[in-house]
Amino acid sequence: MRAPDWQGIEVELNQYGCAVLPGLLDAHACAALAARYDDASHFRSKVVMQRHGFGQGEYQYFAYPLPDVVAALREQLYGPLAAIANRWQAAMGLDVRFPSSHADFLARCHAAGQTRPTPLLLRYGAGDYNCLHQDLYGEHVFPLQLAVLLSRPQEDYTGGEFVLTEQRPRMQSRAEVVPLAQGDAVLFPVAQRPVNGTRGSYRVNMRHGVSRLRSGARHTLGIIFHDAG
Repeated sequence: MRAPDWQGIEVELNQYGCAVLPGLLDAHACAALAARYDDASHFRSKVVMQRHGFGQGEYQYFAYPLPDVVAALREQLYGPLAAIANRWQAAMGLDVRFPSSHADFLARCHAAGQTRPTPLLLRYGAGDYNCLHQDLYGEHVFPLQLAVLLSRPQEDYTGGEFVLTEQRPRMQSRAEVVPLAQGDAVLFPVAQRPVNGTRGSYRVNMRHGVSRLRSGARHTLGIIFHDAG
């Protein structure tokens, strides 16, 4: 895993509501993760999006124990992100603070009955898309999450852009389309982020999704740091 530039990442998160981590996984790791999709033994549940009005396509939640690369991403990225998350919590006037270790945060989740792992693999085919949404699974929510593109744009698929929307108070919503290459990751808020205004910081609501695939197939790894109830 390439060492992220955390100072630059925080600047981009604060300015745009998202930040790209280029080349987080190499092509071999991407292909190996995507290949797991067809082996049900790795997963605890499968969701077909159109059955629930979530869009078109499908995804599966990993079971514990997580694949080594997925567990490592969760563990290694959490600490620097917790520092950013705590600054965000303070800016938004929220009392909850996050421990520096992911194990301690998971212990908090599990004590509240949130024991099911949330990292997931998503698969889209031609015509599939993911509606704008937020990944909230219980009382304890870590405010940042990660999506890693496992496929090759323009080679494995076309279309299928990662999209964020920001709903600003008394203003029209702002959209952000994030171009990614294979192995790139995008960091983004689960639900809210602070924005500096003329009277200090205020909260904006964020949603994310994927636009319609024009052709081919697209696999994505999702890393959510809180577990589900």
